[in-house]
Amino acid sequence: MAALNVNKAEFIKSAASPNQFIRSSTPSVVFAGKSNVGKSSVINRMLNRKNFARVGASPGKTIHVNYFLIDGRVYFVDLPGYGYAKVSQAERDRWGKLMEQFFASEGLIDLGVMIVDARHKPTADDVTMAEWFKNSGCRLVVVANKLDKLKKSEIEPNMALIRQTLDLPEEVLLIPFSAEKGQGRDALMAEIMKELS
Repeated sequence: MAALNVNKAEFIKSAASPNQFIRSSTPSVVFAGKSNVGKSSVINRMLNRKNFARVGASPGKTIHVNYFLIDGRVYFVDLPGYGYAKVSQAERDRWGKLMEQFFASEGLIDLGVMIVDARHKPTADDVTMAEWFKNSGCRLVVVANKLDKLKKSEIEPNMALIRQTLDLPEEVLLIPFSAEKGQGRDALMAEIMKELS
């Protein structure tokens, strides 16, 4: 199986409503995470780019489902960040509705990549998102980003706390990750490649 040519990455579209979601036989890897967890940075790290997935100056700006086609072989789907306080209630409701429709539609997710902050206990919103992924029946990987901000002695207890809080089954891989330094990239790429074989 040839490695993914991450230099061949193109932005396809932003979907603001369910009729714009892409339904295709091409596998979809769906990225989700809180607004300030570094989701764009993780995607950029996977593609070895600086600013391919736009890193917003203020979190909570992505309110669409963004589709990127990588090497013509796999979609990276960037879900809007959640849990950002400075967004109006109407905006939050719109986000919630779009996500419910996304997760309720069959066949949109082959692999879920949920990004949490390695430094903190996952929030109630994180727990909800993990449930949505688990209920969708897709394969799930949890990425604990910002690993570079932890002391070595904090890594193991923090990973245990994340696994416990999100109630992750044994088979769900939890990857300590640093978008900054690139740790965890190979492990996540290996999981993505499984969808292509």
